Amino acid sequence: MDSTRVTEHPTSHERPQTGAGPADPRGALLRTPEPLPTAPGAPPAPALPAQTRAGGLPTASPAPLPCAQHAAPGNQGGTPTSVPAADGAEHSQPAADEPDAHRPRPVPEGGIPVQPGAGQDRASALPGGKDRRTGQAPPRGPMPMRRDGDRLRFVGAATRRIARGIDLDEIVMGLCRATVPTFSDAILVYLRDPLPVGDERPTGPLVLRLRRTDRIPQERDLEDGILPVPVPENSGLADVSNELCEVRPGGALAEVLRGVRPVFADAPAARAALPELLGDDLVVPPGQRAILAPLRGRRRVIGAALFLRRPERLAFEADDLLVAAQLATHSALGIDKAVLYGREAYIADELQRTMLPETLPNPTGVRLASRYLPAAETARVGGDWYDAIPLPGSRVALVVGDVMGHSMTSAAIMGQLRTTAQTLAGLDLPPQEVLHHLDEQAQRLGTDRMATCLYAVYDPVAHRITIANAGHPPPVLLHLGGRAEVLRVPAGAPIGVGGVDFEAVELDAPAGATLLLYTDGLVESRLRDVWTGIEQLREKLAATAQLTGADHPPPLEALCDEVLDMLGPGDRDDDIALLAARFDGIAPSDVAYWFLEPEDAAPGRARRLARRALARWGMEELTDSVELLVSEVVTNAVRYASRPVTLRLLRTDVLRCEVGDDVPQLPRLRQARATDEGGRGLYLVNRMARRWGATRLSTGKVVWFELNRG
Repeated sequence: MDSTRVTEHPTSHERPQTGAGPADPRGALLRTPEPLPTAPGAPPAPALPAQTRAGGLPTASPAPLPCAQHAAPGNQGGTPTSVPAADGAEHSQPAADEPDAHRPRPVPEGGIPVQPGAGQDRASALPGGKDRRTGQAPPRGPMPMRRDGDRLRFVGAATRRIARGIDLDEIVMGLCRATVPTFSDAILVYLRDPLPVGDERPTGPLVLRLRRTDRIPQERDLEDGILPVPVPENSGLADVSNELCEVRPGGALAEVLRGVRPVFADAPAARAALPELLGDDLVVPPGQRAILAPLRGRRRVIGAALFLRRPERLAFEADDLLVAAQLATHSALGIDKAVLYGREAYIADELQRTMLPETLPNPTGVRLASRYLPAAETARVGGDWYDAIPLPGSRVALVVGDVMGHSMTSAAIMGQLRTTAQTLAGLDLPPQEVLHHLDEQAQRLGTDRMATCLYAVYDPVAHRITIANAGHPPPVLLHLGGRAEVLRVPAGAPIGVGGVDFEAVELDAPAGATLLLYTDGLVESRLRDVWTGIEQLREKLAATAQLTGADHPPPLEALCDEVLDMLGPGDRDDDIALLAARFDGIAPSDVAYWFLEPEDAAPGRARRLARRALARWGMEELTDSVELLVSEVVTNAVRYASRPVTLRLLRTDVLRCEVGDDVPQLPRLRQARATDEGGRGLYLVNRMARRWGATRLSTGKVVWFELNRG
């Protein structure tokens, strides 16, 4: 379902909180106090004159309130008397000799005040719920704001609610929930589709899409004591069918949006613009019961908001246009920032997916699992990386590295180093040579480009692993019996120092063991040093292995999750990259290896050796295909080789054949012409094999192909 599809969301039925202070602390001075009830026959209290401040909002006069002479009967001595305020909160009138008696008590922030009129004066109410002065029942639902202090408090609370949103949906929902039902009975929010990002200039026509609607539901929660509010027919609050609107250049809607200022629905410009925006099916309440407010961001108009009131409710006033303008401005600027934030988050996510491998390979004799955690949600990508690179001879290179910092710059440097490592691995260089070339590349990138890296090569046939380290934390090897061992690997200097040698060590990699490569964010934080963290990691691995028993290694995915569970609340100071490798190996009985002299009889001998190996493995159904393909590949190798040619067959889940020679040039697949005598060997391999490829070695190359087992 399209994320921009219109859905109607009823407004929350919570009781409005009594009073909300404005965003400016001085707004408490602008509150207009309610007149005190007077005794029968007493002269009315003098009204407070209204003053006009900048912006057009009248404010209360700073004259002191005559409190003592208007005390209620029974209240002697001039003590404060509690009277119900229009917004539902009770305020005490101060004594006449109290300093700053005209200043009311500030109200707490965080809520939208109840509109005056929603709760009538209890003293003027008849037993039947009717007004004593008019003899009629007050209208149901929220009443319009009649005091400038109410408008000011409402704008302050509403803008705070809108500003709390981070993404686009939160901001739009904050606008809807802040205005319904306090300011309007319904709201429709239209946004540009697509929304422009930053300073980019939109192309194509201006299209507005209905992003969200909100209105007072037909029935309120009876447990809260709120009676159902009937929705009259043809009130303009029905579902909107016109979800998409293309603004015609020079049309009435375009003129209203260009004017930026909110307008009443009965204005001449709005009467022609609303049918274009809403469609002809939606009937807007007559009179000043609708306000159309354009939403203008930093550069351009990005949408519009329509505020509606029911016919039985009092119409909007002129000052409500200022309220609508303030809400529209705050919402539009928030939407602009949310779009920019969303674009930055999208770029960070795309950069992370590009820099790190999307999926791990499935090499023969080893199983892999990985995890990556950014330092924080605001820094989704950093300088940590991991990689697994298949190598000739069924080997695999395991790499983990960490560039200093966790910024976009660190991520860019990490991407360059990772690409360099993949290129060097394709040349089949020893691990120490790979680190040496990475060190040179880091120095070319800049003098302050520092990184740590660990490069390991696993051979499933020999059950050995060769490791070289450049200032990285040592790996941990979890044996099949449950013993966790921190491998003793020379630390070396970090990449980028320059002028240092790297040393490689070769260790046993028994079948069933698990090698864990990680970055320092897993074991080092402000609360613990790196060696304490390594010891905790070793204990965690040993404890996890005990859960599955001595004969069964723990599952890789579950093992990675258990390792990350050791992180505490204060341990997320840096990025974390984790690579786990389970060594299955290839049994010697599943390997057949021969040397062939580069002579004309070599292809025939290769066919006989392959036939015998397949018969020993019970795979006679592949004999014809293997003989044909082995003969073609060995013939190409013998034609140019000067040293003995190697032939190796590996039996795993597939049958793999590898032919190596001392010629560095890689073969290329080409289409042979009808008159050519050769050039069809690789074509046959490409058509009959499951997969095939060629890899350059430091001493030559290897051509390999795979066949599915019957």
